[in-house]
Amino acid sequence: MFRIKPKCSICDKDIKAEENVFVKMKYPKGRGMTEIKAYIQNEGKIICESCYEIK
Repeated sequence: MFRIKPKCSICDKDIKAEENVFVKMKYPKGRGMTEIKAYIQNEGKIICESCYEIK
């Protein structure tokens, strides 16, 4: 299976487990989201905490 390696959409920093992040995305209209990590990676913009504070 493919491994998802999330990165900050602004600074391209690798996101580590248990790190605080901010995600900009539209609220899904479908029900039954089971694979949230893949959905966030594909449909959202991940922003690390340091980039979010600068913005």
